[in-house]
Parts: sequence; structure tokens; C-alpha cells
Amino acid sequence: MAEALFWSCVGLLAYTYFGYPALIGLWARLAPRRVAASPDFRPRVAVIVVARNEAERIRAKIETCLAQDYPAPLLRVVVASDGSTDATEAVVREFDPARVTLLAFAAPRGKAACLNDAIADCDEEVLVLTDARQRLNPEAVRHLVSNLADPAVGAVGGELVFEATDASGFASGVGAYWRYETFIRRSQAAIHSSPGVSGALYALRRSCFRPIAPNTILDDVAIPMQAVLQSRRVVFDGRARAYDTPSVDAARERRRKVRTLAGNFQLLVLYPQLLLPWRNPIALQFVSHKVLRLLAPWAMLGALVANGLLAPRAPAYAVLLAAQLAFYALALAGTLLPASARWTAVRLPATFVALNAFALLGLFEFATNRNAHLWRAGPEAAAGGPRP
Repeated sequence: MAEALFWSCVGLLAYTYFGYPALIGLWARLAPRRVAASPDFRPRVAVIVVARNEAERIRAKIETCLAQDYPAPLLRVVVASDGSTDATEAVVREFDPARVTLLAFAAPRGKAACLNDAIADCDEEVLVLTDARQRLNPEAVRHLVSNLADPAVGAVGGELVFEATDASGFASGVGAYWRYETFIRRSQAAIHSSPGVSGALYALRRSCFRPIAPNTILDDVAIPMQAVLQSRRVVFDGRARAYDTPSVDAARERRRKVRTLAGNFQLLVLYPQLLLPWRNPIALQFVSHKVLRLLAPWAMLGALVANGLLAPRAPAYAVLLAAQLAFYALALAGTLLPASARWTAVRLPATFVALNAFALLGLFEFATNRNAHLWRAGPEAAAGGPRP
């Protein structure tokens, strides 16, 4: 029994973090699906930014949207202020109302509710959704939109690029993790669709949108997956970029990831059809990329306990137990001694263990916090970033 448990747990972990990325990468290389993109496709576009108390950043955000290499008469910026109590709305009103629309909501309700209302206010054929934090490259909208010339495509994700501002082990770990995530998303999109995009930058065909639950935490998974459920593709275009800096605050990154993982649990409750292969054409990708990661911390615990029971029985299991304990010791060192995270041998175990600990905390957050969809206090609340 212990042996079966041990190898089942090890197999699940190996498939989730190594086998699936390798499989999807090979699949994308051998059988990619072409996107019939066209640079001549020029529909009307609404760029939607939901913000709360972003007075310090909203001007720069609007300017990076208006500076897009896209015909000005065809592009409008919509800023939805979710009960802002600072000067956010005053800054937005300084722009030409013909090009920048302000939707000011008196009470904070969360990003999902604001997106529902903002999109209902738009009649443009294409919506580009982006967070308040990141600047965009001038070609971002043009490249995203070009993919929607293909009628099979319902949504297009852009690339979130981290520009390191320091050499800390923590920031390096965040950047490395996001490169791993980007590889998986790019590969998934190449064969059909990515089950989620970066909320920092993506485009959606307006006809594919359906209002989402107002308490939705992961709108950047729920909204693109609506397109998939309508038999459209969600593709990736790395030429459309949003630039950010990796977090150097471990506590802030922890809060953000716990909230994100709570959102993954919530998705399974709000949209159980995502698990059904006859409803979701990328059910394999969704389960492999999203669901199995929620099970991974339990598999880690199961492997450790089973290995402890097996170690006295055979030298091979004793060696494996010693290896497991050494791995967790390195992870602990990376947590207690942040300077040691500069070493790859410490940084990788520390990042892996932390991400899986966040999944356990995410389950607790989902079970106990009914307001997880609302903005937290502070400017970091609106920050986009890598999501498991």
C-alpha cells in the first residue's frame, strides 16, 4: 500500500511539472495549428482598464494605450474606476473624452463586476483588456488584433515580460517561474488553446464574451475559457508585450499567489463544465495545467509519508527519503536565509515548495474569504503577474 501510494504521488508530481510541459512542448513542435492572421484586419477596438486608487499610474497607462500603432479613430480607451477614493478619476477626466471614456462606479465591487459593466458599455468588435500597472509596447494592439482575423480565434494572449531591477534571488525566482509558464502557454496555444492568459494584456472577440460571476477571482481564465467553450481558440502572440518588474516583496507575492490559487479552486465550483471533455475541447490541458497543481501539495505530503514508511524496508527507499529531506532542507534554507536564494540549488527547491504551500493556503482562502475578488488595500492590489 505504501509503495503504491509513493509511486502514485511521485508519478503525479513528475507528470504535472515535467511530463506535461515536455509532452505539450513536443506536441506543439510536431503538430502546430496555424493561425490565419492578417495585418490588414483593422476593427474598432476598446482597450479596457479596471482600476482602483491608481492615481499614480493611470496617466502613464492611458498614454501607453493611446500611443499604440493603431488607427486613432478606431481605438478607444475605457477606464472603469472601481470606487476609487483618490485622484484616479480626476486624472482620467483630463484626457479627451472622445478617446478616453471614464466609467466611475461609486462603490467597490471587484474587477469582474466592473468588467461586466465596462464590456456592456462597448460596441467595438474587439476588446483589449489590460491592467493598470504595466506599460505596453506600441505594436501590442496591432499584433493581438491581427490574430482575430482568423474566425476560429476567440481570444489572444500577449506576453508579460519582466524587466529585472535587481539581482535578488526572489526576483530571479519569479522571473524564472514566469518563463516556464510562458513556455507552457505558448505550447498549449500552438496546438489549440491556452486555458487562461495573462490579465496584463489580452484581446477578446466581443461576440465571445458572456458576463461572468461578479465574485470571479480569475477573470483572465474565466473569460478566455468562454471562447473555448464556444469552440474558438485562445492563442498566444509574443509580439504583443506588457512590461512589468518582478516583485521583490515576498509577502506581497505570497498574498497575490494565494489569491490566484483560491481563484483556481473557485473556477471548479463556478464552471464545472471545464472538467468535461465533451464540453471543453481542451479539458486535458485544463486538468493538467490547472487542476493537478492543486493536488500537487497533497502528493508531496503523500510521497514523504509513504517514503518514511518504506525507508526501513529497503536501502533504495532510504536513499530516496534522504534526497527528499535534503530537498526540503534546501527549501527551508531559502526561506530562512534569503541571501542563499541566489544559488540555483537553493532557489529552485524554495520556489517549488513555496508555490505548493500557496496552493494549500489558497484552498483555505477560498473556503474562508468570500471577498477574495475585491481589491486589497495598497497599489499592489492591481498588479498583474504570473499565475499558477
